[in-house]
Amino acid sequence: MPEWLQIPVAILILLVMLAGLFGMVIPVFPGITIIWLASLGYGVVKGFSTAGIIIFIVLTLLMIGGNVVDNVLMGAGARKGGAAWGTIIVALVAGIIGTLLLPPFGGLIAAPVAIFLLEFYRLKDWRKARQATFGLAAGWGASFFARFLIGAVMIVLWLVWVWQG
Repeated sequence: MPEWLQIPVAILILLVMLAGLFGMVIPVFPGITIIWLASLGYGVVKGFSTAGIIIFIVLTLLMIGGNVVDNVLMGAGARKGGAAWGTIIVALVAGIIGTLLLPPFGGLIAAPVAIFLLEFYRLKDWRKARQATFGLAAGWGASFFARFLIGAVMIVLWLVWVWQG
């Protein structure tokens, strides 16, 4: 890549990463994956030095971990709120389908509605169903903070990669 193009490309990639980071305010937004894809793009354009390969492997592990922790914390929140595991799994699927059918907010609507309706059907108590739904929301909050922190660490590691290269 020509030297005059390196700074504009790095700035563009950083802007994409920041969009991924701050886009995580929307719970189903794949911000960590966007940050990872931007770093992959950087590696493809700039090339992978030994340090770049090591940093990219760490970024990949953080991306995988961030995506797993997202689902674990939301499910744990719903479980803590009293939801059954079966309900949590159905709500996760409903959230994915909702996101695919009505992006980006379909999943935000479908998952809590699924939790509430299934728990109300199971327990015949709207207060307990509401408690399980609030548990899911609390899990979303915890998930946001965890994903945001992981995304910020990923961006800092990428900046180290850029700086060392």
